[in-house]
Amino acid sequence: MYAEKFMRRAIELAAQAIERDGAWPYGAVVVKDGRIVGEGLNQSSRTFAPTSHGEIEVIRDACRNLGTTDLTDADLYSSCEPCPLCVAAMMIAGIGKLYYAATLEQSSRVIPGGKMPAIDTMRRELALPTSARAMPSERKMADESVSVLEAWARKRM
Repeated sequence: MYAEKFMRRAIELAAQAIERDGAWPYGAVVVKDGRIVGEGLNQSSRTFAPTSHGEIEVIRDACRNLGTTDLTDADLYSSCEPCPLCVAAMMIAGIGKLYYAATLEQSSRVIPGGKMPAIDTMRRELALPTSARAMPSERKMADESVSVLEAWARKRM
């Protein structure tokens, strides 16, 4: 069965973290038209990049390989249920369907210093408007920024 083949590959990628310093056991593949077009492994500790989750890395790899930022009709297979950051990236890229193995709760119970409380906080915070979130924010120089957006749009549209 294709789904098992692709999930098995995501889990194989996750297993690479056992022997790879700076990697975490979260692997993913993107599949389009029945073939793997991208692979990713969480390497956030190795690369000092907190967003280097397996799902983020696989989206980057698939987009590079396909020469596009549009992954409409592609599926993503992940060794673990994605966090809100990764779900947002999947939505931006247009991933059609997500398949995952372990749940975030299972991961949090197994991995020392599990991230479940942080993920729960992210889920709550992202549902709020920016001004109501726990992280202080302040809007500055909106007119100047909008001018750049407008200039870019005029040149490219």
